[in-house]
Order: sequence, then C-alpha cells, then structure tokens
Amino acid sequence: MKMLRPLALAAALLAPLAAGNAAGRPDHGLTALAGIERGEWTLRAADGTSRSICISDPQVLLQLQHRGVTCTRFVVEDGSSGGRVTYNCPGIGNGATRVVVETPRLVRVESQGISRGLPFSFEYEGRRTGACR
Repeated sequence: MKMLRPLALAAALLAPLAAGNAAGRPDHGLTALAGIERGEWTLRAADGTSRSICISDPQVLLQLQHRGVTCTRFVVEDGSSGGRVTYNCPGIGNGATRVVVETPRLVRVESQGISRGLPFSFEYEGRRTGACR
C-alpha cells in the first residue's frame, strides 16, 4: 500500500503534461496566434529595416529564421496574449522565440538562436498591412 502512494502522486503530477494542458509540452504552436489576422504583414526592426511576409498560418512567426524547415518545437509558455517556444532543426540550427499578440493586427516577435553555425537575434514589430499579393 505504501508503494502505491508515490505512484499515485507521480501520476497526478504528470497527468496535466500528458494531457497537453500545461506549458512545457511539445507542440506546434501558440494559442494566441490563432487570433491574429491572415494576410500581408510588415515586420519592422528597431533600426528601421523591414520585411514583408504573407501569413496564411500564423505559426510561421515562431521560426522566422528557419521558415519552411521542419523543426521540433517545445512550448515553454502559452497564454492568451502570447508565449514562448524553443525549437530544434536537425542539421540546420535552433532557436527560441517569444511572441506577444497586442491585437489581431499587431504582434511583437523576439527570436534568437543558431542558423547554419552562426548566431542570430532579432526583434520585430509586426503589423498587418493588407491582403497577400
């Protein structure tokens, strides 16, 4: 009977993780990104440089440095207004990204990591600018 108590305690502690309801779970995205609008977005850096991307799947914001690459993601924090993920792209690199969703048309993205052996780090303010071309 004494042996079953630690097992029951361990099962109770691990159940939320197994169900996928808690942060700290492998996953493919952040809940808050589901609320942003699809379309053309302009990502502006603090130095004034910008780039435009067409967002049909908002989860693309999680690995801008490794777009189009199949990577393993791990959700570190997931909330209604944003969160953080880490990801690993075998043979190419890895990264950690934090996203804050201010409104359905305004996001903040911070990411850093390694890409093809070189470090990267960026911060963008993203605004929806219209329909994709």
